[in-house]
Amino acid sequence: MNAKEQDRFREVMLTRLQELDAEDELGRDSQSVVSLDQQSVGRLSRQDALLSQSMAKATQARRDGQRKALTAALSRLDEGEFGYCDDCGEDIALKRLELDPTATRCIGCASG
Repeated sequence: MNAKEQDRFREVMLTRLQELDAEDELGRDSQSVVSLDQQSVGRLSRQDALLSQSMAKATQARRDGQRKALTAALSRLDEGEFGYCDDCGEDIALKRLELDPTATRCIGCASG
């Protein structure tokens, strides 16, 4: 992989990290504590709010996982290990990395 391709992958990953930060800001209110006052909110509305809160927390966990994977990929890029399979050491296909720059295994090793 040449320096131009590495720079392109770095830019893609940094952009995605910024997008995750922006999504975090939007999702903070959805994760807040749900009011349990049944006088102002009916039982079904409260259950709906609890479900929405649960989904927001699951979405946050997914974003945290993506952030961790992107940070690890950036570290591999800095160390010169980006684009190599963790299992066999061969190059990971550029098309695979373009689809998922956090991929750590080539298609042969990933498919078992």
